Amino acid sequence: MTEQNEKTCINCERTDAQIPLITLTFKGEAKYICAQCLPVLIHKTHLLADKLPGVEIAPPVNH
Repeated sequence: MTEQNEKTCINCERTDAQIPLITLTFKGEAKYICAQCLPVLIHKTHLLADKLPGVEIAPPVNH
């Protein structure tokens, strides 16, 4: 696998050789995230906005 095609977590950039990765798709592209970084995707999506161009940032919800 070439460096460009290497599967890495979109947040911490660890590879699938270092940690298990979960595959997700966004705008037709495969992306990868590790279980440790999954809460960032769920609760702090704005921190990944530069890695997911065009992602919709939902306003905070009052519980």
